[in-house]
Amino acid sequence: MSVEQEQPAVIAERQGWRVVSKPAGWHSVGRGGSGADAGHRSEDAGNEGAPTVESWLRERHPDHAALPEAGLVHRLDLGTSGCLLAARTAADHERLRAAMGSAAGVRKTYLALVRGGIADEGTFRLYFSSRHKGSRKVTVRREGTAPECGRCRWRVVRRAADGAHDLVEVELVGRGRRHQIRAGLAWVGHPLAGDPLYGGDGAEGDHPALHAWRVEVDGEAVESPPPARFGAG
Repeated sequence: MSVEQEQPAVIAERQGWRVVSKPAGWHSVGRGGSGADAGHRSEDAGNEGAPTVESWLRERHPDHAALPEAGLVHRLDLGTSGCLLAARTAADHERLRAAMGSAAGVRKTYLALVRGGIADEGTFRLYFSSRHKGSRKVTVRREGTAPECGRCRWRVVRRAADGAHDLVEVELVGRGRRHQIRAGLAWVGHPLAGDPLYGGDGAEGDHPALHAWRVEVDGEAVESPPPARFGAG
């Protein structure tokens, strides 16, 4: 790992949890992770040497060392930066995972740069499923089974003067599915900048312009300042 590479940072710490600001280019967990978010590693075949927040937490915070996946309650894709919630005890890990996506539990809000012209506000309710084994993409459909359902609502924060990209705030409604924001916004005609996998501009290997800006947990909102590519708020 390059010594110049940006490092994670703890941006909030409470008795039962920490919120870590994850840089783009870091895996959330190591290979072999399991659980509802395991698909986050399948797109990263060319990035096996990338560091992991899981290892970073274990090395720096002993209370995470014995917990599954160092207590991480959810995951972010390799190229997504921002808030990662990690429990500090086994009981809090179970509690927070159960609360993920509930109205009174853990809520996640993202910032995304998308192809210009998206409606000022909107929602989608779509169904996301994996393709054949090893595929980097997910399939999006209008109909599907309840476990495949993913919902989001968005609002435009800022439009670019040249009309190329709009900055949108996207709230996950419910637990979330793999690539839900990336594939869902592409499905409605506004793929993310830097995400050629789903039809956005940029070269192969670019990081999609997606940042986990805010996580709300136990009635408290924690925010991770977005990288420079997102511009001033």
